[in-house]
Amino acid sequence: MSRWAWVVSVGVAASVLGSSAWAQSSAGSIYTCVDRQGRRLTADRPIAECVDREQRELGPSGTVRRQIGPSLTEQERATLEAQRRKEAEERIRQQEERRRERALTARYPDKAAHDVERAAAIQLVDDVTRIAEKRVTDLQQQRKTLDTEMEFYKRDPSKAPMALRRKIAENEDGIEEQRRFLAGQDQEKRRIHARFDSELAQLRRLWAAQHAPLAGASSEVPVPAAAR
Repeated sequence: MSRWAWVVSVGVAASVLGSSAWAQSSAGSIYTCVDRQGRRLTADRPIAECVDREQRELGPSGTVRRQIGPSLTEQERATLEAQRRKEAEERIRQQEERRRERALTARYPDKAAHDVERAAAIQLVDDVTRIAEKRVTDLQQQRKTLDTEMEFYKRDPSKAPMALRRKIAENEDGIEEQRRFLAGQDQEKRRIHARFDSELAQLRRLWAAQHAPLAGASSEVPVPAAAR
């Protein structure tokens, strides 16, 4: 839309808005609004500069008689509503982020507390890993016993009893399963360290922000005359 067309449309809208509002209002009304530059405007009739935003009609005593909504097209209203939704979502996101930050600093008031929980999480993985490693050792020992039995059939393994061959297959599957599990535990430890490293980087910023005002306040404490 050209500048001239915008001026004309604003003027027409203001004229319509003004005539309608003026006809419905009683004598002595004052109209006030904040324009797009942030200026608060006041007039004795609907304000043309605020045709695209809300205005308030005040009585002689200063009480709000009514609010006059912006005169917008359907597309303009949709755009404004979308912008308001976006701003509301951003406010909610920021509030949620502040809530998470407060919860994080409450849980970890210092690095020592964070280190303790990191160590506990790693210890849990290590405990499970040791159990799996012991299971692998037991299966390997079992395999030695099975291999000893298979010595009787080394010339023709096909003559080995089906039960023996099934035990060997189950043993191999068991060892492979435990090795996959151990590999997964190694990945879990790396994931835990990555999470705690990320948290620690965020916590360092939050701790610094918490202590910054205290440092500023301490620098302003007057020095006693006896210490000068």
